[in-house]
Amino acid sequence: MDAVKNTNISIIGVPLPYGADRKGVDLGPNAIRGANLHERLSSLGYAIEDLGDLRVHRTLPPPPTGEKLKYLDEIVRVNTELCSTVAAEMGKGRFPLVLGGDHSIAIGTIKGVLQHVRRLGVIWFDAHTDVNTDQTTASGNIHGMSLAAVLGYGHADLTSVGGADAKLLPENVVIIGARSIDPGERAFLKAKGIKVFTMHDIDRHGMKQVMEEAMDIVSKDTDGVHLSLDLDGMDPWDAPGVGTPVSGGMSYRESHFAMELLFERNLLVSAEFVEVNPMLDQHNKTAVAAVELIGSAFGERIL
Repeated sequence: MDAVKNTNISIIGVPLPYGADRKGVDLGPNAIRGANLHERLSSLGYAIEDLGDLRVHRTLPPPPTGEKLKYLDEIVRVNTELCSTVAAEMGKGRFPLVLGGDHSIAIGTIKGVLQHVRRLGVIWFDAHTDVNTDQTTASGNIHGMSLAAVLGYGHADLTSVGGADAKLLPENVVIIGARSIDPGERAFLKAKGIKVFTMHDIDRHGMKQVMEEAMDIVSKDTDGVHLSLDLDGMDPWDAPGVGTPVSGGMSYRESHFAMELLFERNLLVSAEFVEVNPMLDQHNKTAVAAVELIGSAFGERIL
């Protein structure tokens, strides 16, 4: 099949830790860069422009105990800027590759893509489903609310980033690798009819069948596909440097195979890689894994 046609990539770093409320994930963008991201993409024939990191306030006071939307104002501010940046780069005909930071940045990325892609499909690789709202969250951490927000559910300050009318349709979203789902999320997913391939599905059917079904779903009647990849979707053995590890995740090769299949289908118009936390990592193993997965998603092969 055809390769990814857009060879012009804009790298956008978003060192936002507040959605996870855990130190270290703000170091993720530079850890990924430092694992030879630019060299890897350049060797594959891509023209890279690195926009650096968006500005994030680093010294906010802790939120009140029991806060249901921790650090809401700063997360909304950063995501609003990210939305504008992504939209501007896509307006130049470039492919936005966003480096997190925690998974709350998916709000800004996806809302920015929606400014140009009328109907967007999304593949959400994650141990978690991130469809909590302020009504269902147990932690108050907004990185667990990001998918709900871009579907149009949750606090108005989150859903209105980039315009409340810019939102995903549930039938255009697939979650892959889930194995830690809160009760409120389980009810939400069933009510909205969102397709979730859990680790049980991957074990039973294999990554090839799961990916083929997922790609068929997200490409049906859509104008492009966004990849939102949380490194905790992988097993902690292969990606130890994440804030919320869950045992029994996707293996190194399963993850690469999924990326290779995505490249072969030539679906992606944007992507983000999030939740790399160097403070929790082992010899930069997780950042290296992120870069290697990016390489596979953009066409790198063993032979």
